[in-house]
Amino acid sequence: MAMTRLCRLLLLLPTLCPMLAMAARPMITDDARVVDPNSCQLESWAKHNRDSTEYWVLPGCSPRENLELTLGGAVTRQDGESQNSDLMLQAKLLFKQLETNSYGYGLVVGHAQHPRLDNNSSMIGNTYAYIPVSASFFSDKLILHTNLGALHDKENNRTDMTWGLGSEIPLANKLDLIAETYGDHRSRPYYQAGLRYWLVPERVQIDTTYGNRMHNNSDERWLSIGLRLLSAPLW
Repeated sequence: MAMTRLCRLLLLLPTLCPMLAMAARPMITDDARVVDPNSCQLESWAKHNRDSTEYWVLPGCSPRENLELTLGGAVTRQDGESQNSDLMLQAKLLFKQLETNSYGYGLVVGHAQHPRLDNNSSMIGNTYAYIPVSASFFSDKLILHTNLGALHDKENNRTDMTWGLGSEIPLANKLDLIAETYGDHRSRPYYQAGLRYWLVPERVQIDTTYGNRMHNNSDERWLSIGLRLLSAPLW
């Protein structure tokens, strides 16, 4: 019964919160945190690339302690037209919660569907897994996140090793500086940096970031703006 309610919440959250069509989850490097048990969140963002804009919505819920399930996707607008571009299903399990002046770690597995590069109407799938590790220093004045994992590219029938390194640094009472770099073992890494602000502590958060590929002047740069909502326990 609890899982049935969870699935319904995951499917209904985007329709219950239409104002989130232009919002963002800022960091690609994941953290060793999950939402509170029996609670949900909605991470969403608009990412403006050089030739397109992506609108993402990722609702997630915690059916029990230390477990978070996410189901969502994106719509991309390019050349004046919109189309479905991505679908994602992910599960995160924590083995140790992140605490002040300590560390946490877990396991994430997921599957993402993407459009084919040749404009074929069919979708291709990538399956991935990684280990998120987070550590707190100086009473949460610095929090570091690392990811190490793998992604299987179905279309090219290959597996890439993936990695990420991110940081959170409080600048003021409700304002954080965030920065990260991430990539895989086959190509130049990406970087991203920005600000995160709590409009309502522990409930409503906004953010904005700028990113690009290392040693790239402009072709792959992007800007994002995002909104994150967290609920009180729902069941």
